[in-house]
Amino acid sequence: MPVFFRTESMPAHGEYPVMCHHWGEFVYSFSGTTEVKAGPAHYLVPPRFGMWIPEGTVHTAFNEREAVHGSIYINKGLCGQMPAELCGVVVSPLVRVILEHLRDLPPGKCEHPSTRRLLEVLVDQLSDCSTALTQIPHTADPQLEAVLHSLRSNPADHRSLPELAAAFHLSERTLIRRARKELGMSLTEWRQRLRLLHALPMLQLGRSVESVALDLGYSTSSAFIAMFRRYIGVSPGRYIGGAEPASHVF
Repeated sequence: MPVFFRTESMPAHGEYPVMCHHWGEFVYSFSGTTEVKAGPAHYLVPPRFGMWIPEGTVHTAFNEREAVHGSIYINKGLCGQMPAELCGVVVSPLVRVILEHLRDLPPGKCEHPSTRRLLEVLVDQLSDCSTALTQIPHTADPQLEAVLHSLRSNPADHRSLPELAAAFHLSERTLIRRARKELGMSLTEWRQRLRLLHALPMLQLGRSVESVALDLGYSTSSAFIAMFRRYIGVSPGRYIGGAEPASHVF
């Protein structure tokens, strides 16, 4: 089949071996956060978000907690309109409904002609979705990685830099220096990117700006709105309303 769909339920601490496909793959997270590594790059796929993996990309995937995701495998001859590089995909409401319909089909139904036609429509729709470079810098430094792992597990963690440093037996200056060296950005910047990745799918589900801000550890919605506008180019309200973002690169 030129386009094929399957779902995978992964237990906590699930991990795939290193892979390299001769076809394109679109990964959609129904629940849980899937992490994808390709070379030194480290990407997050939070719930209701997608990731495009072009053919020939050496990669692996894993998840800290239980996760359910769907994969659309696309013949490389049909990938001409898809992005040339690995990237996040901001899934449209129509694409989300199609994916949920495919997930709920009984075994064997995916090979039915009507389902094959629906998969072709899905490929067309995916090519029109906005993309997002959802890369979250990674580190091989074990002490810094312990800090990042804690924050990935709880994006709403509001501990200050001195508090985080003390909790992981580091000085504040050492934590700041290692983050700059290993991540190429401040730890504050890294945390904002992480929170934004979790905010986008929540907003798409219709959650209010205030509730999303509070769930991600912001004391006020205004601070969250300022961060969102900085990265996306429009306010969360305009984003929810369908305004075209100035950028999806963060």
